[in-house]
Amino acid sequence: MLFARIKEAGVKFDEHLPVDHRLSQVYRVGAGLMGLVLLAFGILGLLNKVGFFSTHGHTVVGLSSNGALSVLSIFVGILLFMGMVIGGNFASSLNMVLGVLFVLSGFIHLAILDTNANYLAFRIPNVLFSFVFGLVLMTFGMYGRVHSHLPPDNPYWRQRHPQQDKPRQAKVSPPAVGRG
Repeated sequence: MLFARIKEAGVKFDEHLPVDHRLSQVYRVGAGLMGLVLLAFGILGLLNKVGFFSTHGHTVVGLSSNGALSVLSIFVGILLFMGMVIGGNFASSLNMVLGVLFVLSGFIHLAILDTNANYLAFRIPNVLFSFVFGLVLMTFGMYGRVHSHLPPDNPYWRQRHPQQDKPRQAKVSPPAVGRG
């Protein structure tokens, strides 16, 4: 619903960035796979029927989970699926932003382990998962977009080097003047 309203209003995300369909597939696949992982974790966590803000949680696929973490995982998984459907630069940016948030979440939860502020029932495996998941998600988002040696046919290279993107005109030698 929200995205239909945004499209009706003519709002375009990242319209200043180039669009390349080959790279868009990487962004879509990354968002879809990572969203699937989070959805599965969230659904399995809800099936355990643990308290919503229980700081001890139950183990789900080797990770500690409670109701709040399960609902949050499902929400972010759905958000990643929406990024997969939209694709393009939106999916790339979404992957990068959520990847950074996962890494920051890992650091925050590392600081509050074994305290009463640990409302998402994180344990060390959750922190490590958050770090790895965030890095993989960022990698999917940055693929083909952030690198010091992008090839000249890459749309992001062309966007950063507009003066070199113009077609190089072949040097035309003056017509030979015949002697006669």
